[in-house]
Amino acid sequence: MTTYHFVGIKGTGMSALAQILHDSGETVQGSDIDKYFFTQEVLEEKNIPVMPFSKENIKDGLTVIAGNAFKDDHEEITKAKELGLPYYRYHEFLGEWLNKYTSIAVTGAHGKTSTTGLLSHVLKENYPTSYLIGDGTGRGNEDSQYFVFEACEYRRHFLEYYPDYAIMTNIDFDHPDYFTSIEDVFQAFQQMAKQVKKGIIACGDDDHLQHIQANVPVLYYGLADTNDFQAQNIQEDENGTTFDVFVRNTFYATFTIPQYGTHTVLNALSVIAICHYEEMNVEQIRKLATFNGVKRRFTEKNWNDQILVDDYAHHPIEITATIDSARKKYPGREVVAIFQPHTFTRTKTFLKEFAESLKLADAVYLCDIFGSARENSGKLTIENLQELIPEAQILDVSETAHLAEHNDGVLLFMGAGDIQKFQHAYEQVN
Repeated sequence: MTTYHFVGIKGTGMSALAQILHDSGETVQGSDIDKYFFTQEVLEEKNIPVMPFSKENIKDGLTVIAGNAFKDDHEEITKAKELGLPYYRYHEFLGEWLNKYTSIAVTGAHGKTSTTGLLSHVLKENYPTSYLIGDGTGRGNEDSQYFVFEACEYRRHFLEYYPDYAIMTNIDFDHPDYFTSIEDVFQAFQQMAKQVKKGIIACGDDDHLQHIQANVPVLYYGLADTNDFQAQNIQEDENGTTFDVFVRNTFYATFTIPQYGTHTVLNALSVIAICHYEEMNVEQIRKLATFNGVKRRFTEKNWNDQILVDDYAHHPIEITATIDSARKKYPGREVVAIFQPHTFTRTKTFLKEFAESLKLADAVYLCDIFGSARENSGKLTIENLQELIPEAQILDVSETAHLAEHNDGVLLFMGAGDIQKFQHAYEQVN
């Protein structure tokens, strides 16, 4: 019996996959850099060994799964190949693993993590379900009927997957270090659509998704009355958001979710559509109401007279959605954006769009650009973004005490890098 060794086990997808294999009765271990990541907490709870990177970790009897952030010349990958061990990249292994189940891929430029989490919640409340969420959460069940997983379009990795179903939330230009244009992104999603085996649930309010062609039925959801599944009569109160669902213009049922913002209604609508297609009843689907969210997606904390929100938003569309959620959940309160751009290429590509989305907040603080493993330097600086938002202040991690001036404010710490350190620094000084 093999032991699965994860190279870069603290990555969000890698951590989740490691948990799934562990829960399914497999022996799992991994390695990573000696720096704390929020994903490692669950690994430690499950007693999954995590070691510092070393070629000495790689021995006979292992099956090696490598994270996509690491190049082929990584010492552990090189050693695995020298020993002739079974070797996979993350997306390659996942592509084989999902064939054991009725698989549902959730993909899109925005909203896929929250939607994967919501669908996983509804299914596991009703059936044995395995799932892999992009916030580092994974769960395996040896009796699983369904396998729900987040499918990322970056570098076309999702083309390793041939799922039974796919939810497509939207198509937008992102990852400009890889994709050349929105047309390039569309072609990747188009190829993915051709690989789906049973059906696609797509957002019909998205212009690009309206042109997707597939070999299986495509059901559309959205707010427009041209969709197969439509949300109407959207109402927000202190309990969340309530809306009516119409299926092909016929009233189906009323649902409530504890989240806020139009994007959360669309996420829920996609889940309702796939569950309806799988012939679940209304009461089963209403488990939507008990979903507590996923990590780093509008994760709230009450702090003195303020609300602190940790959010993964790192694209202008996502920033707009996060600010919209704050406005709707806390009407009348000051909304403060603390934003750390992620990667130089993305910041350069969307510089004007970042400025426009951030201006929707009442106050803006900008943190230095976070370089990823793929790129850690660039000529662009945070001052280039500040020039487009004159009222914005540049925030150093040692200066977070200034944030206390926003009495009764909703502080949105947004970014895909290490924006959490700014929130932690603020909590320590305030």
